[in-house]
Amino acid sequence: MKPLVEYEIWFVTGTQEMYGEQTLRRVEEDAREVAAGLDADDLLPVRVVFKGMATGSDAIRRICLDANACDACVGVMAWMHTFSPAKMWIAGLGALQKPLLHLHTQFNRDLPWAEIDMAFMNLNQSAHGDREFGFMETRMRLRRKTVVGHWQDPAVVERIGTWTRAACGWHEAHTLTVARFGDNMRQVAVTEGDKVEAQIRLGVSVDGYGMSELTEAVAGIGDAEVDRLLQVYEDRYDLVPVLRTGGEQRSSLRDAARIEAGLRTFLDARGCKAFTDTFEDLDGLPQLPGIAVQRLMADGYGFGGEGDWKTAALVRIAKVMSTGLALGTSFMEDYTYHLAPERPQVLGAHMLEVCPSLAAARPSCEIHPLSVGGKNDPVRLVFTAAPADAVVVALIDLGDRFRLVLNEVEVVEPQHELPQLPVARALWEPKPDLATAAEAWLLAGGSHHTVLSLALGTDAFADLAEIAGVELVVIDEDTRMRRLTQELRWNQAYYHLAGGL
Repeated sequence: MKPLVEYEIWFVTGTQEMYGEQTLRRVEEDAREVAAGLDADDLLPVRVVFKGMATGSDAIRRICLDANACDACVGVMAWMHTFSPAKMWIAGLGALQKPLLHLHTQFNRDLPWAEIDMAFMNLNQSAHGDREFGFMETRMRLRRKTVVGHWQDPAVVERIGTWTRAACGWHEAHTLTVARFGDNMRQVAVTEGDKVEAQIRLGVSVDGYGMSELTEAVAGIGDAEVDRLLQVYEDRYDLVPVLRTGGEQRSSLRDAARIEAGLRTFLDARGCKAFTDTFEDLDGLPQLPGIAVQRLMADGYGFGGEGDWKTAALVRIAKVMSTGLALGTSFMEDYTYHLAPERPQVLGAHMLEVCPSLAAARPSCEIHPLSVGGKNDPVRLVFTAAPADAVVVALIDLGDRFRLVLNEVEVVEPQHELPQLPVARALWEPKPDLATAAEAWLLAGGSHHTVLSLALGTDAFADLAEIAGVELVVIDEDTRMRRLTQELRWNQAYYHLAGGL
């Protein structure tokens, strides 16, 4: 079963009545086969639903309006099998509110050289029709994805699949509510932002709750649910002796389990799929939520520390986008550097809250003191992230717009043991190198809180940014500071003008 089977991409084929009934029957047959082929491909995580031929303005507009109204539809894929006069697309495309992918393909891969006649040419003229369609998309200044190549080419299908994941993330953003327990960490700037503008531009709603509401939910969890969670912990993780049955800090593990159950109950009752907390406001909780946050993230919830609702939302969106993929995605923080000249590296971690979906091996469940928060020692999962190509991504509010800052990195295995570091962590080498990457990140205003994804690549976030109309700054192997400085200045002018004077 497809990992995001609850969602659909609508497949629409452009043509026109002038070709006659016989040609239109062939167009429909071919289009159904293309849609069915894409739907059957495992590289697409959603269903592909054939929505018929677009032969006139009224029909096109109705398809687009129906797509807007369908909760399961996360995007529309258009292909011009024949020539399709683009003026008849204006009303529909003007009304369309779902992401748009323009597939520039043709039914046949190879030309039947000896049999080509004008009937074949009239039927198979995507090279003609898609240019007409592309002009109108550009003329209307539509944000869209364009994919070129034969529909059975795995590279083509993979690009479509990446875009559909971004479309699912965009859909999630428009249904996402972030619960914010307490406020922002005092005096911190980058985790703040305009929540109203975020809901207007991104669809994300951020709702604040007092800690007393959460502590009431935690207090309402019965011992039977706590016992059930303790058994889960014992089955899935290596518990240190003090947390095992009869251990001197077993009661702290019970507290942690009660917090997890209460937090999950609170979020689910309000339909929240992401949340934040802060160690500066733990009123009523015996310890800072550690294992609770980690396990909720592993189940797909978004999280941001110290009130960082933007990162919490981005973690959840990325979790949806990466559904069904093998590797993990997590809340992360650039913490400290290894500045050796031969292999400079970044050690990423947080106080407690890194998702075990990143883990290279079975996590250890441990308890250690925490120098902030003023509460009991918190329980957490300790592990090292698996080596993989990855990206770190931050969402920031620049006042006049949102910006995604992305760095391509390689997560590596530490060459030394970390016996005294009692938190989950990831070690990575940024591209093109640490000095350039860090300078570029600072110049772009990237935050210290990020999403680290081993599952998603740059293309997925580029597609998301295009759908959302959000600026994307990519730091990769080709990044050079002089060129990036110019890019940021050009972007400032572009987004100012694009937003209207």
